[in-house]
Amino acid sequence: MIDIKLIREQRDLVRENIKKKFQDEKLPLVDEIYDLDVQYRNAKKDADDLRSEKNKLSDKIGSFMREGKKEEALKIKEEIGSISFKVANLEAEEEKLSKEIKEKMMQIPQIIDDSVPIGKDDSENVELERFGEPLVPQYEIPYHADICESLNGLDKEAAGRTSGNGFYFLTGDIARLHSAMLAYARDFMIDKGFTYCIPPFMIRSDVVTGVMSFKEMDAMMYKIEGEDLFLIGTSEHSMIGRFKDQIVSESELPITLTSYSPCFRKEVGAHGLEERGLYRVHQFEKEEMVVLCKPVDAMDWYNKMWEYTVEFFRSLDIPVRTLECCSGDLADLKVKSCDVEAWSPRQQKYFEVGSCSTLGEAQARRLGIRMKTSEGNKYVATLNNTVLATPRGLIAFLENNYQSDGSIKIPKVLQPYMGGKEFIVPNHKG
Repeated sequence: MIDIKLIREQRDLVRENIKKKFQDEKLPLVDEIYDLDVQYRNAKKDADDLRSEKNKLSDKIGSFMREGKKEEALKIKEEIGSISFKVANLEAEEEKLSKEIKEKMMQIPQIIDDSVPIGKDDSENVELERFGEPLVPQYEIPYHADICESLNGLDKEAAGRTSGNGFYFLTGDIARLHSAMLAYARDFMIDKGFTYCIPPFMIRSDVVTGVMSFKEMDAMMYKIEGEDLFLIGTSEHSMIGRFKDQIVSESELPITLTSYSPCFRKEVGAHGLEERGLYRVHQFEKEEMVVLCKPVDAMDWYNKMWEYTVEFFRSLDIPVRTLECCSGDLADLKVKSCDVEAWSPRQQKYFEVGSCSTLGEAQARRLGIRMKTSEGNKYVATLNNTVLATPRGLIAFLENNYQSDGSIKIPKVLQPYMGGKEFIVPNHKG
């Protein structure tokens, strides 16, 4: 959510930003909010003036009573009653206008950074940099589900019986590899100075609407029937919500956290679910990084954060690239975002394994997260980034470490988490 001052003082800037995001249908909201805000401030001023008048009259009552002028005091009491009635009506008007303004403000997209490329959708995202050589071996790389099955590591048929499409059983060394990658991701971020957290896996609706747009919520979140609770789609939701309505000292910033959680997503829309594979599923696990900092430091942290993800994947012998998200591909709360994509030697193209975003003060405004400074309380900036989301990260690992004999090479950094194993070898029985 943007600062209401931008609507009051820089409506053209807000309109231009909406156009850059190709959301012209929202342009009328700018003038609607402006007009409502004028009405709100007028109602508030009138109420404040009446309260001041009421206080002055109340002082007179005491004087008249001390002087024995009961009749005059009663007249003033009647006048105060009339004023109180008017104030109550104005307060009700203020509350109604405030609610209407907030509902409309929540639909206005965040002001994007000047460096964000302008484009309608993800097809116009811009490649920034490649890390590692995207090699294609002389031998064939099987589909990741086939690799897992050859290692007795995947059972989607049974998951279909227990849970339906979009779920899976991981077993044996593949399940262990999945957990090993998450454990390594955890320790990788702890070594970077981040504090490890395990958050709640369900959150209330007021936290959901604080961390994401209504459109995202409807497309992603699972609602718990009969309760004001949603299953999280990423631990960022809980982690940012942890600071709801809190005031942190400026000296405490930056707050750097890394969190583990299972994640649950509807995955509705054009992409759909994968029948055989693990790329797009309803349930996965994730190691996330979250930063709360001074707004002036946000871009420095943004660059550090995506660099950490690149470093993590390169330590697992996985080539990656960074892709700048264009204006039309940015969620409404984001100032700037880039995807980290891993190389797929099987498909001979890159695919998304993580996303890094700076949201400016948007989430902080919605959730009331502020920092105490010598100049008063101010909103913090929030950022989030994927360290590892798996099984998507597992797919990248399997393809890039697949050997010609069907085994999977385990890089040195991961071997301690795999009991010292250097390879996972397929079962050739039967």
